[in-house]
Amino acid sequence: MLTRRIFAGCALCAVTATLTAAPVSAQPAAVKRTVVRQEDLPGTNHVTIQVFVDLEPNAVIGRHTHPGHEATYLVSGAVEISIEGQETLHLKPGDSFLVQAGVPHAGKAGPEATRLFATYVVEKGKPLSSPA
Repeated sequence: MLTRRIFAGCALCAVTATLTAAPVSAQPAAVKRTVVRQEDLPGTNHVTIQVFVDLEPNAVIGRHTHPGHEATYLVSGAVEISIEGQETLHLKPGDSFLVQAGVPHAGKAGPEATRLFATYVVEKGKPLSSPA
């Protein structure tokens, strides 16, 4: 009897979630990350990760931190970057920015698709980013 109740409860949750969730096609990924290269730094507990970051128009990157340094170059589009302790940056293609380990930052793409190339030098085994 208990098994039936548990099953019925789980089934009800699944149906409710299905009915209230927006279709997958209505939830485009505003931020797409493509790892180009990842390599351990010999003799350290760090790894270098190079990533293309593609942002849809007006995409928002929430406030977050990294367990290491971030160096990013704007390939195309426009982006506004807020780094704690600094003035907001308004970047265009060819511009770059640096974020020190553990410093909270956030961003917002401009009105067109934006592409960045980011290099992270971060501690191995830690999440690449964490909400701040």
